[in-house]
Amino acid sequence: MKTVKKVIIPVAGFGTRFLPATKAMPKEMLPIIDKPVIQYVVEEAVASGIEDVILVTSHAKRPVEDHFDDNQELEAWLHQTGKDRQLEEIRAIGKLANFVYVRQKGPYGNATPIMNCQRLIGDEPFAVLFGDEIVTGKKPRLKQMIETFERYGDPVLGVVPVSAEGTRRYGIIDPKAEVEKDVFELKGMVEKPGPSKAPSRLAATGAYVLTPDVFEHIQKMKPGHGGELVLLDAIFGLMKKRPVYARRIEGTWHDTGSKIGWLKANLTMALERTDLKKEVKEMLKDL
Repeated sequence: MKTVKKVIIPVAGFGTRFLPATKAMPKEMLPIIDKPVIQYVVEEAVASGIEDVILVTSHAKRPVEDHFDDNQELEAWLHQTGKDRQLEEIRAIGKLANFVYVRQKGPYGNATPIMNCQRLIGDEPFAVLFGDEIVTGKKPRLKQMIETFERYGDPVLGVVPVSAEGTRRYGIIDPKAEVEKDVFELKGMVEKPGPSKAPSRLAATGAYVLTPDVFEHIQKMKPGHGGELVLLDAIFGLMKKRPVYARRIEGTWHDTGSKIGWLKANLTMALERTDLKKEVKEMLKDL
């Protein structure tokens, strides 16, 4: 069985929940303290064994591409001013992985950027990570999912426990059986069912390990509500032919695509840093 070495990260969205901040700046470049969200996502992928990072972009996302490119003027200035630690940090960003950029074309929906990458993926299994989620913990989220994929050889979704309120905000999995600790074979999923109708309290995150046969299902799909092609609909198509699993993720999940989630991620991760936690605690007490 081939190993997972490629990840697709869709970053072509408008980021309307953060307007006007995202009028001229991609939401993926919003910082968590001193590092943009997209860098955390790429670092998770690389720490999980990914070698090729495919960023699906639009004309408005050049800053994302520039972030992972060299900046010789900045590097020269850092060298001249003796800022060696920052120079090393900046140079390391572009060396994280082999970066490939694809312009998104086609209908709205999160299945479209996946479809755009079919020729780059070929017949290999691959990962998908959304560009506005971060998971912190001892073992990278994607690595946990790849380990599950390597045991079963079938598609894997990353899921996290949520509160009753979370069942109103996220897609909730309907598990058929828990095949081992924290691994579930799926029956289906319900979109934002609410606590009374939720089949579980496990929500799907924006992380998948997929097999190349998912492209057949994407190609057959017709745009649904709002004219969108939805990736989960293609995964449901896979369920008719093969098992699909969910891996309950160990770690802390941050949905930085919402204002509160982004703010919480900044505070939580600042409290985990030795250079910041004392002042952050004092700040919170003052508030």
